[in-house]
Formats: sequence, structure tokens, C-alpha cells
Amino acid sequence: MRRTALLASAALLTTLLPLTAAPASAADAPAPTPVDRFEGEVPFAGPPAEGIFTWGSDTDDPPALELTARDDAPEGEKVLAGTYDISGYGGFTHGFAFAEPAHDWSAHKGIRLWWDGQDNGKKIAFELRDGGANGEASELWTTSFTDDFTGWKQIELPFTDFTYRTDYQPVGGIDHILGLTETWGYAVTLPVGINGRFAMDGVELYGKADQSLKASVLTDSAVHPTDEGDTATTKLTVATTGSTPLDEPVTVTYETTGGTADPGRDYTPVTGTVTFPAGTASGTTREIRVPTLQDRSAEPAETIPLKLTVTGAKPPTETPQIVVDAHGLPYLDSRLPVRKRVADLLARLSLDEKAGQMTQAERGALTASGDIATYALGSLLSGGGSTPTPNTAEAWAKMIDGFQLRAQATRFQIPLIYGVDAVHGHNNLVGATIMPHNIGLGASRDPRLAYRAGAVTAAETRATGVPWDFAPCLCVTRDDRWGRAYESFGEDPALVDAMETVIQGLQGRADGRDLDRGDKVLATAKHFVADGGTEFGSSTTGTYTIDQGVTKVTRQQLEAVHLAPYKTAVDRGVGTVMPSFSSLDLVGDGKGPVKMHARADMINGVLKDRMGFDGFVISDWQAIDQIPGDYASDVRTSVNAGLDMIMVPYAYKDFHATLTDEVRAGRISERRIDDAVSRILTQKFRLGLFEKPYADTGGAGRIGSAAHRAVARQAAAQSQVLLKNTDGLLPLKKSQKVYVAGSNADDIGNQSGGWTITWQGSSGDITPGTTILEAMRENSTRLTYSKDASAPTGGHDVGVVVVGETPYAEGFGDVGNGHDLRLSPADEAAVDKVCGAMKCAVLVVSGRPQLIDDESLAGIDALVASWLPGTEGDGVADVLYGKRPFTGQLPVTWPKSEAQLPINVGDASYDPRFPYGWGLTTLTKVPGGGAATLRALGIAAEAAERAGADQAGRALVTKARLVVQRKAADTGITEAVAGPFAEADHLLLTGRYGAAVERLTAAYRAA
Repeated sequence: MRRTALLASAALLTTLLPLTAAPASAADAPAPTPVDRFEGEVPFAGPPAEGIFTWGSDTDDPPALELTARDDAPEGEKVLAGTYDISGYGGFTHGFAFAEPAHDWSAHKGIRLWWDGQDNGKKIAFELRDGGANGEASELWTTSFTDDFTGWKQIELPFTDFTYRTDYQPVGGIDHILGLTETWGYAVTLPVGINGRFAMDGVELYGKADQSLKASVLTDSAVHPTDEGDTATTKLTVATTGSTPLDEPVTVTYETTGGTADPGRDYTPVTGTVTFPAGTASGTTREIRVPTLQDRSAEPAETIPLKLTVTGAKPPTETPQIVVDAHGLPYLDSRLPVRKRVADLLARLSLDEKAGQMTQAERGALTASGDIATYALGSLLSGGGSTPTPNTAEAWAKMIDGFQLRAQATRFQIPLIYGVDAVHGHNNLVGATIMPHNIGLGASRDPRLAYRAGAVTAAETRATGVPWDFAPCLCVTRDDRWGRAYESFGEDPALVDAMETVIQGLQGRADGRDLDRGDKVLATAKHFVADGGTEFGSSTTGTYTIDQGVTKVTRQQLEAVHLAPYKTAVDRGVGTVMPSFSSLDLVGDGKGPVKMHARADMINGVLKDRMGFDGFVISDWQAIDQIPGDYASDVRTSVNAGLDMIMVPYAYKDFHATLTDEVRAGRISERRIDDAVSRILTQKFRLGLFEKPYADTGGAGRIGSAAHRAVARQAAAQSQVLLKNTDGLLPLKKSQKVYVAGSNADDIGNQSGGWTITWQGSSGDITPGTTILEAMRENSTRLTYSKDASAPTGGHDVGVVVVGETPYAEGFGDVGNGHDLRLSPADEAAVDKVCGAMKCAVLVVSGRPQLIDDESLAGIDALVASWLPGTEGDGVADVLYGKRPFTGQLPVTWPKSEAQLPINVGDASYDPRFPYGWGLTTLTKVPGGGAATLRALGIAAEAAERAGADQAGRALVTKARLVVQRKAADTGITEAVAGPFAEADHLLLTGRYGAAVERLTAAYRAA
């Protein structure tokens, strides 16, 4: 799912209202105060010093800046000039020094600057940093102007035009008042999607402030739901800059007017005036009461706007509304069956309201929170990294409750369903328990553990007010070059199928009866179908090489490899399914590559009709835009193909209008719309959202708890795959003097991977947890750490080098898009130095196998595939030091070279470095007897299979595997060994225990 809050931030900024011309300054206005003359008095430097610095969403997005001498400079001799070509977001900041006092701009009316217009019609966002401890802990306030002119023009930006940023704040909001007594500088966000240049000059403060800048009237809420017959209360608060008393009186005249409620029948009209006299303390509150009347008839919700006219202060940004709750209608009766509630509500909805239910927007892209009611939106999401500030459980719940409150202003008060990508724990939340990624869970081969991981994820996610998780990924990864290979449980559909117990961990029982619990979430099976089979080089998305590309398969291959996990998911009652960005090219069907979001034969035909899926289908991020044709065609094609809700993060208004137009024109049938909305409403009722739309934070205290982290610790331990262990080097002993090196030994961000706090993830101390190094220190009495292995190596008993990848997510992580499958030069140097000086173990922390040549492998005594273990490094230490045995098995084939890719179990030519299913063990006695033992195990395995004794059958095959591995580890893994060995693990997962031992026996003979 390609999404990021930072992209949403840029999108929001570019939609702000254009500048309106400001009147001339009053005669007694203070003289203009220069901020930037761009003559060199302010250096190019970043915090904590004062200076001008650039920023952007990736390395290409920060603009190039220089001070340029120009004869036409409006002020002085030089101007600030630059060029830019921004794909995500980018701009520059003049930040004031952290060590110096903030600047007081409160005496002025606004800020102005000279801009060299290019007449490109683009909006330029201008942002102030206000209040707080420093520029990085201040509130952000923003406005914009439009570059629709040529040549130099002085742009005036009155402070009254600046609005508080709701899409992103570095802090949770200090007082939500543009105080201006503690200003830390300004920032300019440049337009996206053009190759442009700019020049600016003469930034200065102008004009005289008035009390309407210093004082504001705030309301406690924009929406006040109330039961029929009760009295609603709206609170008005006067707030001033610096919390000083009012200089002059502030009056608020109010009246109930307009809306859908009838005065005298539904409520008693009120009018009046509230006065805050001069000298009133900031923070003083007054109340306005509006009595509603009871008429005993069943009705939808009705609104009563409370019009406020403010004199002497800045008015509230919105007119508050009293909402008399819907009552007496059958769909509100929780005693009725869900299908009857759905039918009743559906029959009452207008086309516009139905279209709203089918629309999902990114929370940061809302141009106004009131749009939730205006467009009757059915859903919001947080894309990767789209988080409230501060990023706490409490702030999440408060944010989502605020959105749900807006939905209460609609006729039928249909609650939103809020979704996030909690793909390995509630990974957007700082402090959440971060599980190993799916590739590690697949290595555990433990369906019960997958269930427990899902249950912890669900509990922590729902406790923040989020009832919907865009997980699990049921992709069957077939090429390690894919940038999201780690989101898969493995390359074998049988392994993916076995790990789908995670769905019950997330949702509870298959019939949906547990979904209304405070520790369960709606799950999403993604990405339907065959996203793991895309061919290298087939992607047409940006610089991606494989993600969102084309999967070319026969129908038999599609059924056997890629579709099988979805049938299991449907049988397990998964609530939603998300199609893939990729295209499917079915050999022989004559269609060629077709985007999955357009494949009615697969979504309607296979998923809904043949498999009997009764949940709803949600699109991926802006994915319908990739369907060939104009926007109306994209909407029509995707909805007719079977999509029920469309993720249109920024284009929710356009989608809503286009969808209704297509229905009215007859190109989408009303029956199709009713089917989609029925499916969506069914899940909302099952989740209990109509009865409990707001966050149940009762479980918030267990987020990141010791009990939850214990599950993640166990998962990390069981995910470790021991690939090589010469002379039993592992487990380590506490008494050994250990030398630890490598880039991933002490980095919580690297060991957690992508989709951690932000979309692509990042290195460093990004969330609480225990690094592998920290965990090893708890187990070792003598340990030396040197990241780059520069510390002396002498005198140590054993070395542990923790190497691997840095975080990435979909597309950006594709091999050939800035990534490869080799260790970094620094990691290779650390391995060479440490392993050349002592016996050593190398841990590879990565989302996919890393290439290790024969020479390097020969110098390594023990090799561990650690995958991406998450925040609980103790789990890794547990197996390193023998508190738990190594039991993990390879969920994917480990290749010898990139030229072998793609390589998978069952291939006709199969000669890997380590085969699928390989995994040495410790603390376990390997049976002796060789071929004779295998014969006995085979006979017993066949008997267990006939008797349906699965637990016994699996145990017998495991013993046989250990016998074969011991011999192959000594003699070498040849092609003749690898093929039957890998096939045996597939047979084990499909319950064919006798055949599995037979293939292991063949591998043993070959060894």
C-alpha cells in the first residue's frame, strides 16, 4: 500500500485558500521589521544554529538554493534563488537559533515578501513556527499564495490568514493559538510535480496588530450530539496570546438558525449575547444551552446550527452544530439480526450517502474536518507514518474520536471505519509491540504463534480506536528481489495457508461474533491476487523494478500457488480483501496483462461468486488511477469489477462526484452500489460501531506491556534460522569473551524494518525496544562492541557480527531501485576482520536472503538468518545463549547468486545455497541410525497420516529432517540433496507425512 503522511501533508498544503489582498497599513503602524534580506547575513545552516536549510521527502526533493546577485533585486543586491523538481514534498526553512530567545512578532499585522512570479498557477505554502521550547517543538501555522503572475510582486500574508496545521504537527499542540510572542522562523513548501525555479527577497514584518489577532473565541466542539428531549450545551472560551487578560471587551451574539431540525417542534430556539468584559482572564468559559424537544416519533438525526457573531476577537473557525440523535429506527436496534439492520438502513440512504460509504480518504488529506459529514464519508485511514502528534495511544484515540464525532452530524450517523497498516504489530504507534515481519513468522512454522501475534496486534490497535487492519498479506513471494518479500510468510502457498491463523488472532471466530470486542479488529487479506509473482523488470511505476508489475502464469499455476491462500482466508471469515496494484496476465485467456483492480473475472467471479466471500473489497492506495482510461472510466471499471470501497486518499471529492455521475448515467447499476454498501454496513454492524463509535481505551495500558512483548520475544526467538553451526559454536556460553560488531547489532530501526513508525521505516532509535546488542549484554559477563570492528580483536573467544539491510518498504526496496542482495562494504569488512581473527557467528538481519559467496561462507563458523525480529532483541539472544533452542526453518529458498532468481521449492532446476525448509537446531538430540532410522520413521509417518494424527506426523517428519540435515551439513548441500529436501517440507505442510519422509530419505542418500 503506497502511502505516507508526509505526502499527504504536502497535498494538503497545496490546497489551502489563496491569498486575499490585504488593506494598507494604518498610519500609526510600526516600521517594517526585516526578517531576511538575503544579502548573506543569514547563513545556510541547520538547527540548532540560526540559518536557512532545505528538506524533502527523499534525497532528490530538497531544492537547490543559492544567494544570487540580480540587478532587479527588490531589496539590496542579492536574492534567494533556487531550482526544484519535487515528487513528494520539499522546501526550505529559515529557523532561528535554539540557544537564543524566540522572536516576538505579536506587534505586527503580518509578514510579507517579494516573489519572482513564474505564472505556473501553483500554490506556495508559507508556514510559521510558533511557541514551544524551540523550532523543532513549536506549533505549525500555515497559509499560501498562488504564483499566477510574472516578475516581482510583494506578497502580504496577514497573520489572521494563518491556520493551525491539522495534518502534521511536531508537537501535540501547545495552545492552538497563533501567539507570535515566541516565533522560531518560517518555512516555504514548494509545488509538487513540476520542474521549477523561484526567487524571493525582502522578507519582513509589516503593519500593526489588533486585538482580533491577540484574542480568539473557541468552542469546545464543532458537533454536539444529544438525545431527543435533552438540553445541549456549547461552551465558549476566550483565549489570548500569552494568556494575558483582554484589553477590550469581546461579545458573542448567538442564535439557533437553519439546519434540518424544526424550531418549536424539535427544539426551543435561543438567542442572546455573551460578553467577556475587558480584563477577563484568558481561558474564561461561558455556556450556551439549547433545549431539544421530544415528539416520540422515529426520526433520523437533525441538526441545529448555532450561529455566532464575534466582535473584538477572532471567531471560531466553524459554526457549532447541535445534533439531535437519530432514534426509533429499526437499524438502531441492536437486538435485530445484522442483515435486517443493513436492509433497513440501506433503504433509507440517498445515492450521495451511499457513495460516501464507498469513499475512503487519508485523514491528513481532509481539506476540512466537516467534509466527513458533507460527503458522508464511510472511512478514513492513516497511511504509513500518518500519525497524530504526539504519537501516543491517547492521541490516536482522541484523533479518531474527533473524526467519529463529525460522522454524528450526518442524517443516519453511520460511524466511520478507520483503517491502518498494522502489519507487524500496531507499527505506526511509538511504543507499540513490534512483532517480527511475516517472513520471520513463516520461519517459525508455528500457527499458534501467528495467532498470538495477531491477537496482540489486534488488542493494541483497537485500544487506540482503530477497528480495521490492512493485514495480513497473503502474498506468496516468488522472487527475493521484490521489495515487499518480507511481508509474505514464504514462497510456498502451503506455508502461507498454515500461518493464516493470524486472521483468527485479529478477528476472533470466523462468524464475526467477536468483532465487537475491544481487543479485535477487522482483518484484510491482501493483495488479491498474485502480487508475489510479479516478474522482475515488469513494473511501470516510477523506478520500481518488480513491485506493481505483471504476474504471468497459467490458470493452473494461479490456482495452485496464488489463489489457494485466499480460499482459506474466506473460510476463516476474513472481513475485507484488498486487490493488488499488480497486473495479471493469464496465459491463454487472450486479455494480456490487466490491472487487478479491473479484473471482474477475479474479484466478482472467483472471490465473491466462487469462493463465497461476503465481506467487502477495499482498493489499494490510489490504485484505480493505474487503470487505463480517464478518471470516470477508472471509477466505473473498478466498481463494476467488484470493488466496494475505494481508497482515494486525496481525491475523495472527485471520486464521490464521479461515482454518483456514473450511477445517474446508468453506467454503474444501483444494484451494484447497494451490494457494495450492504457489504460495508454489515462489517460496521459486526464491529459494534453503531453502539460504540468511540475508542474503547480500556486496553491501552497493555500496549507495549511485558505480556505482549513476551509474545514478540518468543516470535523473534522462533524466527531465527540456524543455517550453519560448525563444531557447535552456538549456543554461546555466558563465560565466553564475546566481540560484537556490525551495522545491525545496536539499531532498533534496522531490526524492525519497513512499516515501522513510518512507511519506509528508518534506522536508529525510533521506538522503545531492545536491540540485539542490548540483549546480548544481559547474557554476557564479558562483551566488547565495535560497530565497524575497529576495536582490537585480540583476547576474545568468539565474535558475533550482526549485519544485513537497512529499512525499506514496497517499491523502494526492489532490487535495482537503489538496493541489492549483497552486504554493504562496511558489513563485509566487519565480517572479514572478525571472522579472520576468531571463531565467529554472523547474524543476517534482513527482509530477504543476502548473497554470501563460497569464500565468505567458508570463513564463517555459524550463520543465522535473523530476518526482521522487531523490537524484542531478547528473543534473538535467547537462542544465541541457549535459553531456547534454534527451531526456525527457511520460509524461502536461500540462493547462491542473483542469477538463480527466481528460485523456489519445486523448481526443475534447484541448486540453492540453502534449501527451503532448512534450519539446524540446538539443544535437541538428533536421532542416530541413519538410513535405518529413516525407514522406521517413514513407516510410522504413513501410519500417522492414515490415522489423521497430525501432531505425531509432524514430529516424525521433523526427526527425519534433523537426520538429513546433520549429514548434509557435513557433506555439503548439493542439487541432489536440496530438491527432495525442500519438497519434503512442502509435503509436511500439506499433511503428506509418509511422502515427506520418503523425499527426505532420497536427500539423505544423495548426501
